[in-house]
Amino acid sequence: MRCFKLFILIFCGLSLCVFPAYSADSPKTQVKATVDQVIDVLRDKQLQGEPLRQTLSPLIRARFDFTIMSQRTLGKYWRTATEAEQKRFISLFSDLLEASYIGRIEAYSDESVSYGEERIEENRADVATTVHSGKTHIPIDYRLVLQGDDWFVYDVVIEDVSLIRNYRSTYGEIVRKEGFSGLFERMEEKIAELHQSTGETTDQ
Repeated sequence: MRCFKLFILIFCGLSLCVFPAYSADSPKTQVKATVDQVIDVLRDKQLQGEPLRQTLSPLIRARFDFTIMSQRTLGKYWRTATEAEQKRFISLFSDLLEASYIGRIEAYSDESVSYGEERIEENRADVATTVHSGKTHIPIDYRLVLQGDDWFVYDVVIEDVSLIRNYRSTYGEIVRKEGFSGLFERMEEKIAELHQSTGETTDQ
């Protein structure tokens, strides 16, 4: 789905810039800098396939707050999970997101992005953007948390649909019916499927 492809492109884009420790840029400024950088990277036709994936992997993990994402995704079930279950979920969830996004990042086809308002409340912020693809204009909002001088993404809302809310609905139902063991098994199967579709190995 083209809308999903654009979402993957821009969401991954936020992972591709490591700001210096002295940076105190606004969330909007940081979002724009990272999106501009990822577009430049994707336009480099010499960086494709496995080299591209190997470059993206550590950068994605460095720029997302997977702990907050995991807490919000599991919602009330996070509080009932054991520490071991929480750690296992964070590990699987980050692997799943990474495999999903890297498997689709090469779908970039010269879309453009414009930037709207930013809203800041203490250490949280929302940054509004719009992806333009021909005559299609897709609103994408980023929810970020401030840690030190850097803003980290913990949710993305595309056309009023929250990534975290979608996962929460699906995973909550699985935990309710099958427990965490059932959820982890399903996540492992999905990760293996994503690795297979991109020709990657699942060995760690």
